[in-house]
Amino acid sequence: MVLRSRSIRIGQLLGIPIYLHSSWFLIFAFITITIASGYADTRPDWTTGQHWAAAVLTSVLFFGSVLFHEMSHSVVARHYRIPVASITLFFFGGIAQISRDPERALQEFNIAAAGPASSFLLAAGFLGVSMLAPAGSMANALGVWLAGTNAILAVFNLVPGFPLDGGRILRAIVWGITKSYTKASRIAARGGQLVAYGLMAYGVWLAVRGWQAEGSFSGAIGGVWLVLIGWFLLGAAKQSFAQAETRTVLEGLKASDIMSPEPPSIGREISLEDYAREVTATGRGSHLVIAHGQLVGLISTEALAKVPREDWCVTSVQAAMTLREKMVWASPEEPALALLDRMRSAGAQQMPVLVDGNVVGMVTRESIVRALQNENQLPHLTSA
Repeated sequence: MVLRSRSIRIGQLLGIPIYLHSSWFLIFAFITITIASGYADTRPDWTTGQHWAAAVLTSVLFFGSVLFHEMSHSVVARHYRIPVASITLFFFGGIAQISRDPERALQEFNIAAAGPASSFLLAAGFLGVSMLAPAGSMANALGVWLAGTNAILAVFNLVPGFPLDGGRILRAIVWGITKSYTKASRIAARGGQLVAYGLMAYGVWLAVRGWQAEGSFSGAIGGVWLVLIGWFLLGAAKQSFAQAETRTVLEGLKASDIMSPEPPSIGREISLEDYAREVTATGRGSHLVIAHGQLVGLISTEALAKVPREDWCVTSVQAAMTLREKMVWASPEEPALALLDRMRSAGAQQMPVLVDGNVVGMVTRESIVRALQNENQLPHLTSA
């Protein structure tokens, strides 16, 4: 996942790794400055130190609320025995990386609904804190801000556009009615694109009106923020639509239809330096490792990247490869969609296809694209 590649692990909750993406630090600073400015306007009796202390604490509790929201999704997913790889906090909030899709519409609905429900719960809790705390106190100010923000977060996530929780709820409902996960995903993704375009248009309008009213960028910042959120949602919705279209094409196909019939192979005794040259020359991202005519493992660019560059010349392919016993593999008759779901769950970028222990092909991203091209569907997919 792209987010994970630029993230810092800060710990884990309930066995789920928690990451901070590099963009999180930027948004944390921005929100803290904005909140401090707001407290300076609404609480002039506080000192500057109190404004900043309250702002930092409010930001921490806000992102704690985002984490609680994502943990709620994760706990429900794990209840259905769906693995959760990680949770990452980033510029636009948070994301729980669930390793596979739910098996039934009801599971999808409950996983999606858990997030907004948790935010409404937090909003009620912080509202209670603000009502119990003395007027003008720091606890009162934090409670008011966090109650309102969590309520807004819950309502916003209920908008029926993928990948928002509301879009996932819509997908679950359509899935339950039509019994087609692919059709439901397509409808939810289209809804997400409409929501994204609407947010961007509204954001532009707000930014122009704010600039005209105040004559400065500060007046336009709210609109700019909506445009950025809409742009992010648009990209995610388009990707989801393309995935749904891909699933449509792959329905009815088998592993033998999407594999490369002549997978590249390499000897286990060569150095990683030589293997890197082979990758550069052929453009192949993975190779089967063969010894005495038998499959012994799999080497890929991902495994190569885990070894320090200065050690490539003294490290053999055998030392870095995935052993055959630890490899996941498919049979030629396995449905293509089931195979792709297994690859996603295992985090595999490629999967050999075996018959009686002998490799007859390899499924990779490239082989899937070629299969789609053969079905004359790729132009349609890329236009979504």
